[in-house]
Amino acid sequence: MNNTPEFYMQYALKLAEQAFSIGEVPVGAVIVRRSTGEIVGEGYNQREIRRHALSHAELLAIDSACRYLGGWRLPDCAMYVTLEPCLMCAGAILQARIEEVWFGAYDVKNGAVSSLIQAFALPNQYRTIAQGGILQEDCSALLSSFFRELRIKKQTSPKK
Repeated sequence: MNNTPEFYMQYALKLAEQAFSIGEVPVGAVIVRRSTGEIVGEGYNQREIRRHALSHAELLAIDSACRYLGGWRLPDCAMYVTLEPCLMCAGAILQARIEEVWFGAYDVKNGAVSSLIQAFALPNQYRTIAQGGILQEDCSALLSSFFRELRIKKQTSPKK
């Protein structure tokens, strides 16, 4: 099995494409057991379809992994996500004790890992290691395409 960061990010990108196909912001996340390379959780954005603020890709992946592994702690796990996590998701990652986070695109407006704030560097927290820029061009292109299509739809839709 190919267990490079790029391999898992490709998987996360496929999940992000699922989100895109249902009109959600295209973010996908996958959680992998580091020692075996086994995928133990996955998710993609579903806030609009579920009408729920907590339905971020990362939180759905954490929920999936916790159910699969049978506990709230996710030691020996890494998350691969197509967009830098927001503050809510960064907090959940810390609480789940995920050891590594690999993300694709940086989020200068809401990123809580390195862009806007550095949640993983706060004192007295569990230590999660993060690395951004994995397949960044692919992740950014998918997001740009989604928002471009959204702007076009808004411009061409009849005014209420």
